[in-house]
Amino acid sequence: MSAELDLAAYRRRIGYDGALEPRLDVLRALHLAHATAIPFENLDIQLGLPIRLDLASLQDKLVRRRRGGYCFEQNTLFLAVLTAAGFEVMPCEARVRLGAQEILPRTHMLLVVRLAGGAWLCDVGFGGEGLLQPVPLDGQAHPQFQNVYRVAGEQGLCVLQSRRGEDWEDLYAFQPEARFPVDFEMANHYTSTHPESRFIRTLTAQLPGPEVRRILRNRAYAELRGAEVSGRELAPEEVIPVLRTVFGLDLPEGARFRAFEN
Repeated sequence: MSAELDLAAYRRRIGYDGALEPRLDVLRALHLAHATAIPFENLDIQLGLPIRLDLASLQDKLVRRRRGGYCFEQNTLFLAVLTAAGFEVMPCEARVRLGAQEILPRTHMLLVVRLAGGAWLCDVGFGGEGLLQPVPLDGQAHPQFQNVYRVAGEQGLCVLQSRRGEDWEDLYAFQPEARFPVDFEMANHYTSTHPESRFIRTLTAQLPGPEVRRILRNRAYAELRGAEVSGRELAPEEVIPVLRTVFGLDLPEGARFRAFEN
């Protein structure tokens, strides 16, 4: 996988010119640069296009064409980068709990990186509520700019949580066990084609940053600054301009999205 990777182009895409060695400071810097440069988005699903997870397709879309993607795309690309840099990386599957009223299938991809000091959760593909930097699997609270995260234990599971005031909110739960590309292909097929998938029913573009997290879901646009939330409902003709100017995603005029056709 690393033999096909254009690291120079990737580094330009995320604006990173630092070291590429299996060290914690490098892991943190790469994670932050990727998470804040490449938007989380599902526009190809909304346009009726397939989601391909091979490295050539991911580099063409996320790097060369400067698009974004969702978890399988983002973390598969990040896995290739970390592997090329010499990190020991284990891809895992999670069940999303954020906003869920029932048990959901394992449709989220994340990475666990092992360093001399322990294991770290890396995830550049959870969108606006997601991590900006890795979090150790130690059960302790770890501030990240305006957010606080921890990875708690629960009957053999690891649960990523975000602090909301005095409470902890579950984001997703996973077993720290390796999964294979075919597992993510199956989950990707479900999330990108099943009529009840949230990615079929909802257009989204999300970009987290140290000071503000920007989130578009259908026509609802919001900016999160810690506990402060501001936003508004976009007019239909504003959606594509916002995707371009706020998220840096170029789309043709007149693009039609599945979520707006029902």
